[in-house]
Amino acid sequence: MLLHLWQFGRRKVADAIFDLGDLSIFTLHLLAGMRRRSSYNTLLPISYSVGVRSIPVVMITGMFIGMVLAVQAYAEFAHLGLATRLGQIINISVVRELGPVLAAVMLAGRVGSAMAAELATMRITEQIDALACLGANPVHYLGTPRLLASVLLIPLLTILANFMGVLGGAMICIDVYHVEAHHYWENTRGYVGMWDLMTGLIKPTFFGAAIAIVCCHRGFYSEAGAEGVGRAATRAFVLSFIVVLILDFFLAMFLNNLYDYLWPQAHRLL
Repeated sequence: MLLHLWQFGRRKVADAIFDLGDLSIFTLHLLAGMRRRSSYNTLLPISYSVGVRSIPVVMITGMFIGMVLAVQAYAEFAHLGLATRLGQIINISVVRELGPVLAAVMLAGRVGSAMAAELATMRITEQIDALACLGANPVHYLGTPRLLASVLLIPLLTILANFMGVLGGAMICIDVYHVEAHHYWENTRGYVGMWDLMTGLIKPTFFGAAIAIVCCHRGFYSEAGAEGVGRAATRAFVLSFIVVLILDFFLAMFLNNLYDYLWPQAHRLL
């Protein structure tokens, strides 16, 4: 029994290492395709699908993030007599963490799964093989525009999610809990700095790249049949979700340490 468990575990580890190497090679192919100018007719529909069609989902997600934070935090802050300072914790939480992460998770489900399912369908119907026979590089032609669209548009969608989160939190605090609007915004003003805004834009750039790479890889190497397409879409979303959380952890550590290093240097120069 123990021998079988050991062999099973070793096989799973070997498969994971192989998949990681395959994903790394695929990523290099995608990045190599960025040296070539993407076709306008290819990039525009993908950008429309990734960006414009995701606006309602991102707006709803961002607004309810702020509203839920306001509802959960109000009782404690009001008990301490700090209700007018609710905007500080709501805005900093939305801009630095919850906005980028939850927007990326929603886009992984909406955009990433669609990418994986579309590419998997093209794989099993041999459209990708047909592109290769015509002399086009399928990874460059199909994968690179999706990577570019995700990297460029997901940060913009995150800005929209952050704005709606701040608006939703303010609406609940001011209109529902009747916090004084002047003091709410006065205490909030200046609390979210330029570094927080930069952090909230750096993270989605990496999240967008990770979502596009993982989902395109799952789609390109889909198994045959309708079941393979469904499995590719499911695995793409699950892996994207895990990668987003892992990236968020390491990026948060790196950016916090970078801030701790740069702030004394800037203070010294001033």
